[in-house]
Amino acid sequence: MIKTTESDSHYEDLEQMSVSELLKNINREDKTVSNSVEHQIPQIEKLINAIVPKMKNGGRLFYLGAGTSGRLGIVDASECPPTFGVDHGLVIGLMAGGDSAIRKAVEFAEDDTNLGWNDLLENKINFNDVVIGIAASGTTPYVIGALKKCQNENITTGCIVCNSGSPVADVSDYPIEVVVGPEFITGSTRMKSGTAQKLVLNMISSAVMIRLGKVKGNKMVDMQPSNNKLIHRGIKMIMKEVKVDYETANLLLQKFGSVRKAINNYNG
Repeated sequence: MIKTTESDSHYEDLEQMSVSELLKNINREDKTVSNSVEHQIPQIEKLINAIVPKMKNGGRLFYLGAGTSGRLGIVDASECPPTFGVDHGLVIGLMAGGDSAIRKAVEFAEDDTNLGWNDLLENKINFNDVVIGIAASGTTPYVIGALKKCQNENITTGCIVCNSGSPVADVSDYPIEVVVGPEFITGSTRMKSGTAQKLVLNMISSAVMIRLGKVKGNKMVDMQPSNNKLIHRGIKMIMKEVKVDYETANLLLQKFGSVRKAINNYNG
C-alpha cells in the first residue's frame, strides 16, 4: 500500500518562505480538497443510504478514530444535539484513549487492536447501529480492530480514509477514500486530510438528519435554543412560518421550547 498521506510535500524549504508565501501555498493546496471529496460523492451516498434505515429502526451512528480523526468525529457528533435536537446518544464519537485524549494524546492507545471494540461494547453496540472508522492513513489499529469485529458481528461499517486500498477500507462495507495527496507539511494529516474528513462528516450528518426529518424547508426547526443567538434565530423562523410579530413568536418559543413545536401548535 502506498501512503500518499506520508509522501513528501510538493514544497521545499518552508522555513525560508515569507508568511504570505506560506499562506498562499497552504491555500493553494486546500483548494484541491473539495474536488477530491466530490469524486467520492457516490460512495458517500451509498453510506448515507445505509445509515438512514438503520437509524429509523432505532439504530445509532458511531464515529471511531484516533488523534485528529477521532477529534473530528467527536466534534461532528457533539454538534448533532444542538443543531438537530436529537438525543446525545444518537450520534456518538469515540476516540483512542477516551475523553482525556481529546486534549492530550494518550501514548500508544491507537495501536491497540482490541480497544476500539471494547469502547463500542461499553456503549452496547448492536445490529441496528452503524460504525464509521475515521483514519487519514487508513492503517490505525484501533479502527481496524473495531471495524473487523463489527463485520464479524454483522454490524454495518463505513470509513473515511485518505489513502487508496487501505486496511481500514478492507474492513468497511462502505469505504470512502478521499485521496488528497501529500500534505503541505509532510505527513501533517491535520491539514488537507483533516479538512477532507471534516467535509465528509458534514455531508454525512447533515444529509442523514435531513432524511430523518430534522430540517423543515432549509431551517433547523429542532435546534436547541440554548443561547441568545439561537433564541433570536428561532424567533425569526417562527415569525416567517406562521406570520406573527417578534413578541408573539418569542412567547411561542418560550411556551413550547422548540421552533417545530411552536409552529405545529400555533392556532392563530
